[in-house]
Amino acid sequence: MADSSLRDYGAAAPHGPNPSGGHVATANLADMNMSEADVFRSVLLPDDSYDETGTYWADMGILRRAKFVSKVDNAEAMKELKSIGRMMKADPLSPIGYYMRNMVIPGAGLLLEGYVLFSIGNVKPLLQAAFPQCWNSTPAKPGICNPTWIQAIDYLEICGIIVGQVLVGIIGDWLGRRWGLIQDATIMFVGLLMLTAAWGITENGWVICYVWALFFYGIGVGGEYPMTATSGMENAVGSGKVSTRDDRLHRGRKVTSAFLMQGWGQMLNQLILIVLLLIFHSGKQSPPYSKVAAQWTYRVSFAIPAVGTLWLVYYRTYKMRSASKQLAIAKKKQSVTGYDTVALKYTFTYFGPRLFATAASWYANDVFFYGNKLFQSEFISALNPGNKSVMVNWYWNLVNIGVSLCGYYLASFLIDNKLYGRKWMMIVGFIMDFIFFVIPAFNYHYYAEGPGVHSFMAMYFLSSFFNQFGPNSVTFIAAAEVFPTPVRATAHGFSAACGKLGALTAAVLYAYIDVPMRFLVVPWFGLAGALITLVFMPDTTGLDLKEQERRWAFIRSGREHEYHGIAIHSKHLSMWENWRGVGKYYDADADYKQRVEEMRADWEAAMARRAAEKEGHDHDDEDDWSSEVSSFFERTKTNNGKEGGSVMSPYKASEQAPVMDEKSKEL
Repeated sequence: MADSSLRDYGAAAPHGPNPSGGHVATANLADMNMSEADVFRSVLLPDDSYDETGTYWADMGILRRAKFVSKVDNAEAMKELKSIGRMMKADPLSPIGYYMRNMVIPGAGLLLEGYVLFSIGNVKPLLQAAFPQCWNSTPAKPGICNPTWIQAIDYLEICGIIVGQVLVGIIGDWLGRRWGLIQDATIMFVGLLMLTAAWGITENGWVICYVWALFFYGIGVGGEYPMTATSGMENAVGSGKVSTRDDRLHRGRKVTSAFLMQGWGQMLNQLILIVLLLIFHSGKQSPPYSKVAAQWTYRVSFAIPAVGTLWLVYYRTYKMRSASKQLAIAKKKQSVTGYDTVALKYTFTYFGPRLFATAASWYANDVFFYGNKLFQSEFISALNPGNKSVMVNWYWNLVNIGVSLCGYYLASFLIDNKLYGRKWMMIVGFIMDFIFFVIPAFNYHYYAEGPGVHSFMAMYFLSSFFNQFGPNSVTFIAAAEVFPTPVRATAHGFSAACGKLGALTAAVLYAYIDVPMRFLVVPWFGLAGALITLVFMPDTTGLDLKEQERRWAFIRSGREHEYHGIAIHSKHLSMWENWRGVGKYYDADADYKQRVEEMRADWEAAMARRAAEKEGHDHDDEDDWSSEVSSFFERTKTNNGKEGGSVMSPYKASEQAPVMDEKSKEL
C-alpha cells in the first residue's frame, strides 16, 4: 500500500513522468505511509509548481503549461477573493487595513521618495516664474544667480542618489537591512528639513543651499532602492526551510506593490502643489505668481512629507526588528560576520553577465524614464501653444501620472504570471517605448506642430504606460532577485546607480542637442535595453528563491557541478547562460534524490541540536519539521556520510569539507 500510494502521488522525477513507475530516490522511500507521502509531496512537489504527475511547470509543453498555469492562477484568484469576502464580512474595512500593512507601509519610503524627487521638477517652473532673474539664468543669458548652480539642481540631485544607492547597498549587506532602512529614513528626514529651511543672504546663496540639501536628501533616496527591494523580497520568502506558496506565486506582486507607491507619491505631490498654489495665490491659476506665494507653496510642500518621514524613522526602528533575518541566516550558514567579500567575488565570477544585464538595462530604462519627464514640456506646449500657466502643466502632469499608475498596477498583477512574467514584460515595454519615440523622430514637425499633435500626445502617454508596465517595474525587482542573499543589496544598489547614470546622461545630453535630435537619439536606448534583456537577463518568474539559495550553497562549497535543480533549468537561465552550458548539470532524477537526502541530513542535524539542548548547551533551534517527516526519517535512519547513507547537505558539506576559498573576513 505504501509503495503504490507513493507512485500515485508522483513519479520519481518531479520534472517529468516516470515511465517505469518506480521511485528513484532511495529504497527507504518505499517505507512511506500515506500521510508521509502527502507531506513529502507538499514539500518537494508543491501543486502550484508541479502537476499531478510530478512535472515541473517549465518542463510542460506550451498548451499543457498554459492549461496548468491558468488552473493554478484561477484557483489562487478564487481563494483570494473568498478571503477578501471573509475579511469584509468580519470587518468591511479590513481589506484596506491589509493593503496598508502589506503594500503601502513597505513602500512608504518610495512613496515619500516619489513625492519629493519629482517635486523638484514640478516646483522648478513655479520658481522660474516667480524669480525669473535667478532661476532662468543660463550660460547664454546669465542672471543674478550663477548658471552653474542652477544647472547643478539636476546634476547634484542625481549624484546624491548614486552615492546613496552604492553606499547603502553595501551597508545593507554589511550591517543588515534594518540599519540600512533606518539610515535612509533618517537622512531623508534631515534632508527635508534642509529643503524646507533652505535660504541665503542672496538669491544665489539660496540656490546653493537648496542644491546641497538636494544632494544630501538624494543619498537617502538612493538607499531606498536596494533596501526596499531586498527587505520586501526577503519578507515574502520567509524563514522556514521550505518556501511558502506566497513566495512562489506572489513574490513579484509584493515587491512591485511597494515600488508602485512611488507613483502615488508623484500623484500626491502634484495634488498638494495645486492646492497650495491656489491657497497662497488667492485662488487664481494664471501668472504672475508672487514671490511670497511661490515661497510658501514650495516650502510647505516639503514640510508635509517631513512629518511622514519622521514617522517612518520610528516605524523602522521599532516595528521592523526582523528585517535582517534572512541575511543573518545566510551569513550564519557560511560562518560569515561583517561583509561577505568572498560572496562578492563569487558574484562577479558566476553572475557577472547578470550584473551586466541588471545594470545596463536599468541604464537604458532611466534614459527613457527621465527623458519622458524632460520631454514633458514639449508635449504639453504642443497641445497648448503659448501657455504660460504653471497650473496647466501640472494638470497635464496629473493625467500622465494617472496613466503611469495604470501601468504600475498592471505590472503588479502580471509580473508573477508564468506565461508572461518579468522578462517578457521588460522586453515588450522596451520595444513599445522604442516604437512610440521613433515614430515622431523621423517626422517631428508633423507630430509636434502639425495635424499629428493628438497622436503625439497619445504616444507620450502610452510611452509612460509601457515604461511602468515594463522595464521601470521589472528592473527594480530583477536587480535583487537574480543574486544571492549575501550580496543582494550591493548588486541592487550598483544596478540602480548605473540606472541613475542613465538619468544623468539624459540630463546632460539634452542640454546640448535640440528637441528633434533628442527624438532621434533616445529611442535606440529602448531597442538596446530589449536586446540586453533578451540575451543576458534570466527569468525568475515562478522560481523558488530558496532553490536559488540552495544552488548558491553548492557554489560556495566548490561543488557547483553537483547541483542539479531547477535554478539551472533553461527557463530560469538567460540566453547567454544557456549558450555557455550553465544548465548542463540539470538532472531531475538526481535532484529529487538529493533533496530528500539533504532533508535527512538537516533533520539529523536538528536532532543533534535538540540532544545538545537537553545536555544544557545553548542552541538556537528554528527547526520546523513535521511529525510525518520526523517519523519517516526516524524509521529509516542511516549512518550519514557512509555508503548507502544520506547525501550530505551542501550547507553541512561546507562546514565539514575543505572549501576552495578562505573564509570571509570581517571588514
